[in-house]
Amino acid sequence: MPVRLGTNPIAWSNDDLRSLGGATALETCLTEARQAGFTGIELGHKFPREAAPLKTVLAAHDLSLVSGWYSCELLVRDADAEIAAIQDHLKLLKALGCSVLIFAETSNAIHGDQSKPLSARPKLAAGDWAEFGRRATQVAEAVAAEGLKLVYHHHMGTVVESEADIDAFMDATGDAVGLLLDTGHATFAGADPVALARRYRTRIHHVHCKDLRRPVMESVKARDTSFLDAVVDGVFTVPGDGCVDFASVLKELPGYSGWLVVEAEQDPEKANPLTYAKLGHANLTRFAAGAGLL
Repeated sequence: MPVRLGTNPIAWSNDDLRSLGGATALETCLTEARQAGFTGIELGHKFPREAAPLKTVLAAHDLSLVSGWYSCELLVRDADAEIAAIQDHLKLLKALGCSVLIFAETSNAIHGDQSKPLSARPKLAAGDWAEFGRRATQVAEAVAAEGLKLVYHHHMGTVVESEADIDAFMDATGDAVGLLLDTGHATFAGADPVALARRYRTRIHHVHCKDLRRPVMESVKARDTSFLDAVVDGVFTVPGDGCVDFASVLKELPGYSGWLVVEAEQDPEKANPLTYAKLGHANLTRFAAGAGLL
């Protein structure tokens, strides 16, 4: 089955810094996402969170629900408590026919705090990975029992940020835990997305295709600004508009049949969402076809 191309509404309305695109209607986002050529979209904060109205609004735009982010707190509560907390989100994704659930630890994350520099991000001690991984695996097994795959989203400003973090997390978790490969976050964190794709190809069940403007990244790191400041400054962009080698990344994923999602948060006042959505779709289509995924 060939891959499908989806997008994320964060280009139109930012979830972490809601002043970005705050006035943009959900209708505008969905209309332009479909106009750009995407057939699916992930959840954002303006979406209905009940199955029937969500199905209705997406069907009106001929869009499928790809998945949605879930903020877990496994560092401060056990797996049973997390499984109970995730039920509403899991049921919504299941009702909309999603195949994956996006999962990230946020109990001590700083990516949504504009006052915190990236250097203040949390880190786990070597001895803490085993329990964190055990809890994540237990949650993933519960999600799998409902027919979805849990995919962990490594992310700037969180405990799973660097390549070493990703390796430690994957080593500590069982096969029920999949990896969401985010090309932009990997590159920003100093990791090699091509190497990650090669190393974890059998556990990668979701891909966020985010490009990165290297000069902005280098400036952000030199000034040690916050993650949200980096977004406002334009550190991220759509595939083919930055320094990520998407052709090589996708060639490391032979047989991948999930979604490729353009998730490139920018300030919509500086980067017109429809213009960039069209560019991202065109470039990602070309890269995926070149890798034999379309």
